[in-house]
Amino acid sequence: MKRYCQTLDLKDDETLIQEYSYWHSPEHIWPEIPQGIRAVGILNMEIYRLGSRLFMIVETSDNFNWDEAFARLAKMDKQAEWEDFVARFQKTVPGCSSSEKWQMMECIFKLSESL
Repeated sequence: MKRYCQTLDLKDDETLIQEYSYWHSPEHIWPEIPQGIRAVGILNMEIYRLGSRLFMIVETSDNFNWDEAFARLAKMDKQAEWEDFVARFQKTVPGCSSSEKWQMMECIFKLSESL
């Protein structure tokens, strides 16, 4: 299994942050969004927040190709509309795709059996 970790900053406005969380709850997220995420081969995705900083963990199969999957995802129903919708909460350049907004993080420590 592959694991990807990414980060993104929200605008530093508590009202916007709460609304962003609201739209990511199971009851309010647009159904096409998790459907598309699963359709491109993502097995699990979690987003955590500390203040205005988001941290996302994505788990996939070993043969997952990130660039191909996110190119397909960007063309799926409602995905571009969703990215435009959530952009008002995010510190990003307008019109960016999800793969352009979220920055890949580098793993600098991993507890292994040898430690």
